[in-house]
Amino acid sequence: MRTDMQKTFNIPREKMVGEELVQPGMLSCQGCGASLSMKLALKGLGEKTIIVIPACCWSIIIGAYPYSSLQVPVIHVPFETAAVAASGVKAAMNMRGETDVTVMAWAGDGGTYDIGLQALSGAAERNDDILYVCYDNEAYMNTGIQRSSATPPGAWTTTTPAGAVKEEPKKDMEKIMLAHGVPYVASASVAYPDDLVRKFEKAKTIRGTRFIHLLSPCPPGWRIDSAKSISITRMATQSCIFPIFEIEEGNYTLNVVPDKTLQVQDYLRVQGRFKEMEESMVKRVQQQVDHRWQELLALAKRRENQI
Repeated sequence: MRTDMQKTFNIPREKMVGEELVQPGMLSCQGCGASLSMKLALKGLGEKTIIVIPACCWSIIIGAYPYSSLQVPVIHVPFETAAVAASGVKAAMNMRGETDVTVMAWAGDGGTYDIGLQALSGAAERNDDILYVCYDNEAYMNTGIQRSSATPPGAWTTTTPAGAVKEEPKKDMEKIMLAHGVPYVASASVAYPDDLVRKFEKAKTIRGTRFIHLLSPCPPGWRIDSAKSISITRMATQSCIFPIFEIEEGNYTLNVVPDKTLQVQDYLRVQGRFKEMEESMVKRVQQQVDHRWQELLALAKRRENQI
């Protein structure tokens, strides 16, 4: 376990200077967390990877057909089918005897929390041997910043009524996936690249359905300076809004323990999307965040006591 005072990042040098599987030509916005997430993920997975991408920002980021900025095979599929398509690809690779290939579904929060949830639930219930990744920018950013069930309370979106903010809490995808009994569930962030790469390396070695939830900053949608996207994303973990942990066979491990110098309001007030959020809601969110953090601490402590 690391504390948030440990600022050094320990990605092995050979992974930083070795073969690069993400090439120039990406069409992402400046400061986009989704493009950096993919770069780091492939450092953990390596070249024996097939990526399934539904309709999302990455449908555009990758480049215009027939070109691709990725040096691994990519299959584009309809919005709601990332998980089931990945399951089919994995079955085909097994039939070919290529069992060492990782098949990764790579979807945004809209294609995971909402439109693709039924396919993901089915794959998880069958424990299909796929890695499912949700790069979460907390709205339907590719189509104009519409609300999703991953949008946090207090946030503005283009589908939020004028003068109002989203009232409902963000859906807890980690708990949903854990309820399916899958062998590996983790959260990760581009602000902690060493942890992110390590989790993809680990996920590659596990059989069955693996789910990784990535917090992925979107400067236009979050209304932030693109030069500050990583530092603001780190604040999400420091304030306990986005805890970084992993669950293996039901056992919780906290990978980052914040130093408690930041509160929820410190994270919210540096983003334009929360400018309409009233203080009463900020306090309510702080209480919710505190409750969830204490719950995670208790679950991780229970595992420590069992060891």
